[in-house]
Amino acid sequence: MARQSFLFTSESVSEGHPDKVCDRISDEVVDAFFRDGIAEGLDPWQIRAACETLATTNRVVIAGEYRGPRSVTVARIQDITRSAIRDIGYEQAGFHWANCNIEVLLHGQSADIAQGVDARQPTNQEEGAGDQGIMFGYACRETPELMPAPIYYAHKILEDLARARKTKNGDAAKLGPDSKSQVTVRYEGGRPVGVTQIVVSHQHIVEDLTSSDVRDIVEPYVRAALPDGWIGKETVWHINPTGKFFIGGPDGDTGLTGRKIIVDTYGGAAPHGGGAFSGKDPTKVDRSAAYAARYLAKNVIAAGLADRCTIQLSYAIGVARPLSIYVDTHGTGKADEGAIEAALGKVMDLTPRGIRAQLDLNRPIYARTSAYGHFGRKPDNDGGFSWEKLDLADAIQKAV
Repeated sequence: MARQSFLFTSESVSEGHPDKVCDRISDEVVDAFFRDGIAEGLDPWQIRAACETLATTNRVVIAGEYRGPRSVTVARIQDITRSAIRDIGYEQAGFHWANCNIEVLLHGQSADIAQGVDARQPTNQEEGAGDQGIMFGYACRETPELMPAPIYYAHKILEDLARARKTKNGDAAKLGPDSKSQVTVRYEGGRPVGVTQIVVSHQHIVEDLTSSDVRDIVEPYVRAALPDGWIGKETVWHINPTGKFFIGGPDGDTGLTGRKIIVDTYGGAAPHGGGAFSGKDPTKVDRSAAYAARYLAKNVIAAGLADRCTIQLSYAIGVARPLSIYVDTHGTGKADEGAIEAALGKVMDLTPRGIRAQLDLNRPIYARTSAYGHFGRKPDNDGGFSWEKLDLADAIQKAV
């Protein structure tokens, strides 16, 4: 039997963290190829983009492969990058949106990769996966969004602080873009009931702020983000525990796309296949199949078939159908796991093309996913976060 009483910790990082700056830029580039391609009348099924970003003191390097509209030029990518950095809030001497050096090294997609991914006629061969790999999805009843509590609240703390900072809400205007949070949740009877440790390290743009000053600013937002009664006298706070945090972002620490994959998913509460999401178009199953696995896991919970559900999908490059579908309901299942596995393959086409069609992924919806998690978000009217919908629950229940 699974442990019922324990402590579990998850961390989050803000949109201004160096790695998240890179994730944002990479996803903005992916969005640009879809946005411009669709506007120019190109077939969105044929658009490809894989973008990696490195950021350090006043320098950004963007590399990768693409197939898409010619309007996404080097100059346009540089403008997109400056706009993203400006929106995040970097106007400091060592990293400023207006004067950082931006080097763009994108080139055409490899023909060898394309031949395995593209659907081929006249043989009607299906579109293959963009790479091999294993992808996991997870859902549980710990929060209304069916996310693990530690990562959900770690994200919420930083998202609320970022909103206050960017709207110049009181003393929050003294904070900078770079920050990290960590929440240790106490479980009793298998359910989250309180917080024992809270960590927030937050950059400040007023240089002489002390750790105590920063705590006075951030504590009200932390308390508002967490459920009533979760913070008690025994809760230990660590606010800027090293002291001064004035130099932040890529000036303080080099950033790279794809280095925060646990932050992006379930905070360590569920397995991760290893592939990053940001900077990849949806032919890359690292991204699209992970979204599909979350979608299925969430709908298994909504169908009343389990209280916790982990789903694994596996793929081979150039092969359309998943090699395996695995379901684990962690002892909470109301139906046989084998029956659920069989049902999932019936209710959703899990080929790369099927996933893109079901979740409508051929659109510019990716920059918004680059901070505060790819999961546990509300679906947007324009199709963003479509994998968070609960529209498959009835079909899964009937198929089982």
